[in-house]
Amino acid sequence: MNTLPASADEATPLHLPIPQEAFDWYDEYAHGVIDRRTFMNRLATLSAAGFAMPVLLEALMPNYANAEQVSFNDPDIKARYVNFPSPQGHGEGRGYLVVPTKLEGKGATVLVVHENRGLNPYIADVARRLAKAGFVAFAPDALHPVGGYPGNDDEGRRLQGSLDRAKIEQDFIAAAKFLKTHELGTGRLGAVGFCFGGYIVNLLAAAVPDTLNAGVPFYGSPAAKEIRKNIKAPLLIQLAELDTRINESWPEYEADLRAAGVKYTMHMYPGCNHGFHNDSTGRYDEQNAALAWERTLAFFREHLG
Repeated sequence: MNTLPASADEATPLHLPIPQEAFDWYDEYAHGVIDRRTFMNRLATLSAAGFAMPVLLEALMPNYANAEQVSFNDPDIKARYVNFPSPQGHGEGRGYLVVPTKLEGKGATVLVVHENRGLNPYIADVARRLAKAGFVAFAPDALHPVGGYPGNDDEGRRLQGSLDRAKIEQDFIAAAKFLKTHELGTGRLGAVGFCFGGYIVNLLAAAVPDTLNAGVPFYGSPAAKEIRKNIKAPLLIQLAELDTRINESWPEYEADLRAAGVKYTMHMYPGCNHGFHNDSTGRYDEQNAALAWERTLAFFREHLG
């Protein structure tokens, strides 16, 4: 159960469960369904129930100091930023490449795809976690054409929304092809993505089926219906029980995967919100996030070698 942080002020009882509607409103705000003013006005209605606004914001908004599980100074990894060509997208892309220090020869590669706000510290840490586990990980930043992730999610969300979505998709397709043929890679490519990134993983599986060898979309919407029949790669689909917005698309998507003969597994994590893997916000569910990540690593090891 999600509770308010121990730093809550005296006006709010400690460990009072955060109302589900607060998470739902944050999800709507984070995905552009409502604007910030509407989000704040809705949160204000909870004050009568004893919730202080600063405490709610502390619980709901990301705190990236909590998201570092693998330090960029970890001796087991080496990280750097590299550019790649994207002729059908914005011309050039840029991403965070993380390699195991003790890599002998070549390694399996995994593309890491961020949410709808650019390459924030949480996603960079996910790339480091993969490298720590032995994979060559690459996390592109869709915001490279406008200067890169700006340091806060609100501005990142605005910047990503200002870019041509079709070109962003082409940038990630170019990133997948770049990583697939990277000199450090074995030619076996996996992809993991979160929210918008989950959609991109589904898109890669359908749009460039000969490029992707294994996909793990976390709470991502499916690719366009007319191209789902192209999917070849096995998929490990991670969904959150309380994420009704994304879950509404699952029955139809599952039917299309079955019709296409795709090997897939879907896990529905009970009591979890959209974003439950993101350890920088109050939506984080430590136990289920750990289980989902354990399954992700096992899936990549099975299908990528």
